Amino acid sequence: MKLLAGAVFWLFLAGSALAQTAGETLLPALFDVVGVGADDALNIRQGPGVGFAVVGALAPDARGVEVVELDEKMGWAHVAGAEGGGWVALRYLMRQPQQSDERLPQPLVCGGTEPFWSLDLTGGDSAVFSEPGRKDYLLSRKWERTAEGSPPIDFVVVLAGAQGSVTALISRESCSDGMSDRPYGLSARVATDGAMKRRLLRGCCYLPGGRD
Repeated sequence: MKLLAGAVFWLFLAGSALAQTAGETLLPALFDVVGVGADDALNIRQGPGVGFAVVGALAPDARGVEVVELDEKMGWAHVAGAEGGGWVALRYLMRQPQQSDERLPQPLVCGGTEPFWSLDLTGGDSAVFSEPGRKDYLLSRKWERTAEGSPPIDFVVVLAGAQGSVTALISRESCSDGMSDRPYGLSARVATDGAMKRRLLRGCCYLPGGRD
C-alpha cells in the first residue's frame, strides 16, 4: 500500500473518540478508504495494531465506512459493519465532507432488542418506526435540539404522525445491542405514544454506509 501524505495522517490523528470538546471531530462519522492500491485491500484487525489478527478487509474504493472510535496514540480507527467491527490504520481513511458535528449524525438507524424495534431516520424529514409483526408507523420530524451549554453529544428528536409520536434521546457513547459483535457509537432512549403504546425503549444507533 502506498502511504498518504503526512498531513492527512496528522489531520485525523488529532480527532478523539466519543466525548470531545466543541470544534474537534466528533464520532461516529462516515469515512472513505484512500491511498490503497487498486489491486490491494485495507486489512481490518482484531485490535489497534499490526500484531492483531486480520478479521476482514475493506476494498480500496470502499465508501461510507462508519468509524466509532479512534486510538489516537497508535493511529488506528475502530470501524463498524453489519457483521461486526475491527480496527484499520487511520492513515488510509478520510472523513467524508459535509458532515456536521453540530447536528445529529445522518443518515441514522436506531434499534433495540427484547423487545425488537427500529427507528429509521434515513429519510431526511421523515422517519419510520417498526416492530416485528406490526405495521410500520410513518412519522415526520417536528424538531431537533442538542443539549444547551455543552458540546453536541446529546440530542433530542421529536417525531409525530397520524397514529402517535416518538421522542428520541440520542447520545454519542459506546453502546451494545446485546446480541452481536457490532460496535455502536450512539445510544438511544425512545419514548413512544399513541398507537405505538406509551413506552420507553432503549437501543443503539448506527450510520448506514457502504458496509451495511
